[in-house]
This record gives sequence, structure tokens and C-alpha cells, in this order.
Amino acid sequence: MPVALARMSGYETGKISLKMRMKTEMKTQTLACLLTILALVVVASAQRGEDTEPTAVLNFLILKDDNGKPIRSAIVIMHAVSNSGKQGRGGIEVKTDADGKTSFDGIPYGKLRVQVLASGFQTFGEDYTVDRAKIDFTIKLKRPSSQYSIYEEHPEEKKDDKKDDKAPPPDPNAKPQ
Repeated sequence: MPVALARMSGYETGKISLKMRMKTEMKTQTLACLLTILALVVVASAQRGEDTEPTAVLNFLILKDDNGKPIRSAIVIMHAVSNSGKQGRGGIEVKTDADGKTSFDGIPYGKLRVQVLASGFQTFGEDYTVDRAKIDFTIKLKRPSSQYSIYEEHPEEKKDDKKDDKAPPPDPNAKPQ
């Protein structure tokens, strides 16, 4: 190849050397970028290894209370709860599949508030302590009960049990004191 370069004009030789320099610089920059990314990944994984707290896998099975059948597309919401009982900001939301099942991996140990919402059912909510690597929850949702109205008849109440708010009339035969 040196013979071929000798036959080329100065312009062509400069053009080829410029291309070779650009390729070399591009390879160097790519290598530097890859090494930087690798260094960041190593540092991040080392930091994660030092501060890693134990986490748990939570499995949920959401069923109808009246017949035990699974509830599809129920929303399970999980919030961290402080020692004072205050719910943390944010949270995790997952939906159940056709079998009423869902799970989430990576919940840190501690107090957790679980809420379950499903169309046509009462909202469920309860606080739990996550203290094991795997916890299975079976939650049964109830249908909403009817509301109590003072304008409707309630046959289960006795009419005699009603209290009069009025004071008894004064006894006309009573002596003044």
C-alpha cells in the first residue's frame, strides 16, 4: 500500500489520512463511552449491595365473599406506612388477572397498607407487617350493603321502642313545693 499512497496526490493522501484519523477518534470515543458506562454500572451495583434491605414477594388472591369466585381486574394498592401510622406518598398499584391473582416482588420489610378496589364491591383496606420473604394474601370482597334511610319502613324495629322526646305532662293533683 505504501506504493499506492506514493502515486496519490497530496490532496488524496490528506483525505485518506483524515478519514483514518476520524475512524480512530470515533473508535476511541466509543470505547471511552463504553468504559464509562461499565464503571457507572459497577459503582451502582456496589452501592446497592451495601444498602440492600430485605424485600418480599407478595401474592394476592381476590375472591367474592358470597361464592368464593375470583374477581378479575380488581385493583390492589400498596402504601408504605410509618411507625406513627401515616401513609407514605406514592404507592404501588397492580391489577388481578382472570383468576383473581396478582403479585409484586420487591416490597421492603415493614408496615404496609393494602387497599383493594373492585367495581360492585366494598373497598377493602388493612395494614400488615411484611416480615417474611414471601407472603400470600387471600382477600374476600363483600357486596355493598344497602344504606339506612329514616324515610323507609323498618319492620325489624318495634314501634313501642320509640322514645318520646316530650316531658310528661304535669300532674294536676300534685302539691306545690
